[in-house]
Amino acid sequence: MTRKILVTITMLLSICYVFGADGDYAVSNIPEALLKDAHVVKRMEDIRFEVLDLGRSRLYHKYALTVLNENGDKYAVEVVGYDKLREFKSMEGNLYDANGKKIRSLKKSEIKDLSATDDISLMDDNRIKVHGFFHRLYPYTIEYEIVVQYNYNMFFPAWSPLGGENMSVMQSAMTLVVPSDFAIRYKAFNYKTVPDKKTEKGRDTYRWELNNLEAIQLEYASPNWSDIMPVVYLGPVQFEFEKYTGDMSSWEGLGKFIFTLNQGRDKLPDNVKQTVHQLTDGMNNDKEKVLKLYDYLQQNTRYISVQLGIGGWQTFDATYVAQRKYGDCKALSNYMFSLLKEAGIKSHYTLIKNGNGQPHFLEDFPSSQFNHIILCVPLKADTMWLECTSQTVAPGYLGGSNANRPVLLIDEDGGKLVKTPRYGIDQNLQIRKASGKLSENGELNVEINTHYTAVQQDYLHGMIHQLSKDKQLEYLKKNIDLPHYDVAKFEYKESKTAIPAIDEHLELNALNYASVTGKRLFINPNIITRSSVKLKSDDKRKYPVSLNFEYRDIDTTVIEIPAGYQVENMPAPVKIESKFGTYIASVDVQADKMIYYRSIEKFSGRFPPSDYNELVKFYDQLYKADRSRVVLVKKEG
Repeated sequence: MTRKILVTITMLLSICYVFGADGDYAVSNIPEALLKDAHVVKRMEDIRFEVLDLGRSRLYHKYALTVLNENGDKYAVEVVGYDKLREFKSMEGNLYDANGKKIRSLKKSEIKDLSATDDISLMDDNRIKVHGFFHRLYPYTIEYEIVVQYNYNMFFPAWSPLGGENMSVMQSAMTLVVPSDFAIRYKAFNYKTVPDKKTEKGRDTYRWELNNLEAIQLEYASPNWSDIMPVVYLGPVQFEFEKYTGDMSSWEGLGKFIFTLNQGRDKLPDNVKQTVHQLTDGMNNDKEKVLKLYDYLQQNTRYISVQLGIGGWQTFDATYVAQRKYGDCKALSNYMFSLLKEAGIKSHYTLIKNGNGQPHFLEDFPSSQFNHIILCVPLKADTMWLECTSQTVAPGYLGGSNANRPVLLIDEDGGKLVKTPRYGIDQNLQIRKASGKLSENGELNVEINTHYTAVQQDYLHGMIHQLSKDKQLEYLKKNIDLPHYDVAKFEYKESKTAIPAIDEHLELNALNYASVTGKRLFINPNIITRSSVKLKSDDKRKYPVSLNFEYRDIDTTVIEIPAGYQVENMPAPVKIESKFGTYIASVDVQADKMIYYRSIEKFSGRFPPSDYNELVKFYDQLYKADRSRVVLVKKEG
């Protein structure tokens, strides 16, 4: 497609908006239904996105929000990102009181220009324009209009009228304007109306609009926000990104673009080639070679973000990483790809949407829905997945933030959607064995050994490698559920396999662990693995119940009881079976020892709203069972 300038100065002026007149934003004009559960009300929103040509577009965004209370203040700040590929053009704004009377307008001198670089970025060109009125007399209304030009058309903005929880909407509209010969794609969720379409003077105009959306109050275990709110995703078929062109009508096409973008960037310096061969030439097993080279990567590189312009998508070449010993996820994954290629092992540069839980992903809408790069290594016996940005993660393990989700595998033929491994109930284990001695005054000295695997060890892995021993101890003291205790000793050991494990050893001295009343001791045999979730029943549940994490915990506890004491009362064995999980607990007293066994399995899945009260009952049963007590009484004589 030839580059054509489609917007003249006259046209630009014609789409400028007129700010609200005094009284338009009076709070009294808000329908009462939109005040329910709302911290902020979107009074109006008009988004206009114009494709100028194959490689450029412009965004006009005007909106007004009424902030009802301090919980809505976070919405009253406008932040506009810009860089080499996004040009900040303008920002205007006004502040209104509860009656809709204008208090003041934004002054250009009040707009702050800040770096958006974070602590792990060595260099990037991301900056932000920021302004907030910071008014504290509620309610008040803020109004902004911004203009941004995009020097690429790989991404179109999505239209999502509800900006977050506890926001209602009086009016919101999205307008897309493209040349008539510019093919677009769109996909709507929770929005059933087809867009209004007009064609005039060689341009197609699409418009989506919604009015009077009540605020959403998220419920426990709600689905992803993107699964609940109305949203329209937009995208091009063909696009231009600096000097590169691409086709996004299929995953194959998007993959070809990524492959072309990074083609030829896998060349290694001669000294690194020699190192690869020194490390791997004597090995006959490809998996052993992968493990050796992954260890080399971890020992000789570190993660630092370097992103300038197209560098947010195009990797630095392998020589850059070899010389500097650092790179971002793209560069480090490409470097590992290059090391493996030199060793004769095929791998795939892989795009993924990183994040805990199950991210919202449109498998039938090819588009850039990714924020991270990993490496896929297909071997004869199995497939290895490599997180190349970590110096400590076990080889072949992706963690909860990368598991069980669609990813885009890249090769010379384009892109292909596959799924990363799922860590289920048989992998996510916590196996705990405790042995302690209880005194007559209620003091408990106990050793606790816990074996964590897969996702259950993720947080501990981060804690071990990121926090000092003092900070680790501080974390333990805050998170162990005991009334008064000292940590006498703690230590951790790691096993770095495809399903990694961490062994935790604790020695605790818990004062007043048992309640002492006369000649009786009241003991909770469940020392530190108690369910903490208490829910309220809700007969008006709106949304499905979404449980994303499944696991199994097994506890065995042996407590030596004081001499001269016997059981007066002991809880009966418990067995709970539900669609949400299973729970088994029992207590036995043998001579001078009390033996407690507990097993719990939590299942994942999506369940209808009508099942919510059953979940409430399940958690209530767990909560009560985990707090059952044994009563010991001192024998007479």
